[in-house]
Amino acid sequence: MVLISLQSGSNGNCLYVESGGVRLLFGVRLLFDAGISGRRAAERLAAFDRDIHGVDALIISHDHADHVSCAGVYHRMFGAPLVVSEPTLRAARAKYELRRLADVRHFTPGQTLCFGHVRVLTFSTPHDGADGAAFVVDDGAHRLAILTDLGHVFGDLRLAIASADAVFIESNYDPAMLAGGPYPAVLKRRIAGDGGHLSNGEAAALVASSASSKLRWVCLAHLSEQNNTPECALETHRRALGGALSLHLAPRHGPSPLLEL
Repeated sequence: MVLISLQSGSNGNCLYVESGGVRLLFGVRLLFDAGISGRRAAERLAAFDRDIHGVDALIISHDHADHVSCAGVYHRMFGAPLVVSEPTLRAARAKYELRRLADVRHFTPGQTLCFGHVRVLTFSTPHDGADGAAFVVDDGAHRLAILTDLGHVFGDLRLAIASADAVFIESNYDPAMLAGGPYPAVLKRRIAGDGGHLSNGEAAALVASSASSKLRWVCLAHLSEQNNTPECALETHRRALGGALSLHLAPRHGPSPLLEL
């Protein structure tokens, strides 16, 4: 299994996951979220010798702009079915110009989605979107947990991490930086509240307390530009997790390295 974060953060999110090999007939290629331009996503994947037109599905986590605003463009440009919950699509259509959608496949968080040999387990999050979902991608050999825009720590997160060989997880803010930063009080309360995001410490403690011995790497995602730094996020997780696990970062303004299982 291969993961490439094409961008991660409040300025736009798109994640590529591949299983079975890019040139094999039975390979499965999935995109999660569409918050950056189609041109940018295509160019960034091409730099890894991947063709975005070969993607089997575009799966949307929730209705916020940084995750769904370009979904209609991706759907029409690249031909991938749009896989999205009905409440998320309704909320997105009310806010963004998604335009014509020819192949929409709805799911309800809690369902398992099947794409060839790959299963995508979905579950609800308490993030303040219309119908947020997080995911575990299972190709029969490995399990990858995709956990962003979570709201707060809840039981399904622990189960997802305990089952995972790799975790892509939000580590959004440092509490001291958020408290002393420039955001208005109402936005600070929203970020740190039950419908917001996980802090560095919350994400690190969650992984440390839930991971099994098979966990190989963690990629920190959705870092705030104003209320976090890559160095702060990595140091917080290193203190909690020790040196046994590989730690990676999903950049805000470009792609991550290609990460493999």
